[in-house]
Amino acid sequence: MSDEVLVDVDGGVAVITINRPQARNAVNGAVARGIAAALDELEERKDVSAYVLTGAGGTFCAGMDLKGFLTGDFPVVEGRGFGGIVEAPPKKPIIAAIEGYALAGGCELALACDIIVASEEAKFGLPEPKRGLVAGAGGIMRLPRRIPYHIAMEIALTGDHFPASRLYEVGLVNHVTPAGEALARALELAKKIAANAPLALAATKRVIVESADWSGEEMFRKQGEIINPVFGSKDAMEGAAAFAEKRAPEWKGE
Repeated sequence: MSDEVLVDVDGGVAVITINRPQARNAVNGAVARGIAAALDELEERKDVSAYVLTGAGGTFCAGMDLKGFLTGDFPVVEGRGFGGIVEAPPKKPIIAAIEGYALAGGCELALACDIIVASEEAKFGLPEPKRGLVAGAGGIMRLPRRIPYHIAMEIALTGDHFPASRLYEVGLVNHVTPAGEALARALELAKKIAANAPLALAATKRVIVESADWSGEEMFRKQGEIINPVFGSKDAMEGAAAFAEKRAPEWKGE
């Protein structure tokens, strides 16, 4: 991809790493374009079923690069938004592996992911109001959908830092690990996910994401439009055959 964004694929999992440790992985235009380019490529690859998004050098992401912002370097990609992801998260499952800071835009990158694994030393926050800004990359829209209203308000309005342990308590963080082990735990989860059928994974994620806006009358109709093709897929036949033959399935994504 680029020096600012590293991609490593192994065992059906792609690890996407923001690689600006000298700037606490603050997102500039190069990072946004790098993440967008990585997802554009990886979404089409049949050998990749899940992603892990992380940061180099012991921190996840400290947010938008404010120095770049002052010079007109906006970390936004058309069609994908801030960081190349927040307005168009991938169709495949994505896990955030967080060490250190996930602040401002960094917190919003985490909120664009499906699962969050954080080390016990990780700190989250939306400090934009402290800088005269607003968390416009999905943070103040996604946060109250993920955790209780009053806690979301406290996080968004104070701009303070909140430890991973607190966000685990309210259900935003899935797993808290010892310091330095967030990526390893995220990879364990990603590989467990990637062992499942890719078409089924994509359909499952899509229903979970989209069904929040469905009425009671249209729920099963819209779900059927998404999942019925999966039941007629080659992978569905392979899954049944593998179960009957007591062997591991060999998915084709077809």
